[in-house]
Amino acid sequence: MTDQFIHGPSADKPIRLRPLDELAGSLAQRVYLSLLEVILSLDIAPGAMLRKGQICEDLGVSRSPVSEAIARLAMEGVVDVVPQSGSRVSYLSLPEIREGTFIRQALELAAVERAAEVRTGAQLAELTRNLRFQALLLEDLDFPGLFQADEAFHALIMECTGFPRLAQLSATLSFQVKRARRLLMPTPGRAAATVREHGLIVDAIAAGKPEAARRAMQKHLGQLIRRIEPLEHARPELFGEVRADAVGQKASA
Repeated sequence: MTDQFIHGPSADKPIRLRPLDELAGSLAQRVYLSLLEVILSLDIAPGAMLRKGQICEDLGVSRSPVSEAIARLAMEGVVDVVPQSGSRVSYLSLPEIREGTFIRQALELAAVERAAEVRTGAQLAELTRNLRFQALLLEDLDFPGLFQADEAFHALIMECTGFPRLAQLSATLSFQVKRARRLLMPTPGRAAATVREHGLIVDAIAAGKPEAARRAMQKHLGQLIRRIEPLEHARPELFGEVRADAVGQKASA
């Protein structure tokens, strides 16, 4: 990261954007990735406004790639376009998290079964390396790094199926889920449990046991909703629109 930053309304300090020369793709793609990174990490809080002019200045680019990047973020539900105000980082939404979890489970349960049936030795070795890396990150309490390794782990399982578009499809459908998972990662004991659960999944894939792999994945994925629901009351500012609607309905009752 550099000294580049944007400000959010609830930020205590400047938010630093990753320099574009550290990212790959077209200019708009790199702006998109730089913004997505700080939104997923919650460095930019839900409800924060994105100011195009400030982003242009921070990244040293014109308005065109920034507008294109924000339009893509809006299409994916990462930001909301607010009339007369600009673009705002979307709030967490339990209905969308539930829906995203349902879709994610449908994809990943099928994927892990197939992975146990058709994975190659090279793919299994890659999963094992990833798992070892997770253990090292856990030892260092590197939660951002562990989250990235976690994402890579699930993408590797998708790749084991032999269907190249599966990982991309899953990634575009689960922004709310990713942000919820990132939020929960530092919860005491959660990161260690995640690595253990990943180990059971790899064991089942290595043994060529599709049903065991499915059970291990189902148990792993089934934790999210139960853990995220209490946060709607503990951290209502993260669910701004949902809580505002709830207050409005209560007042009109």
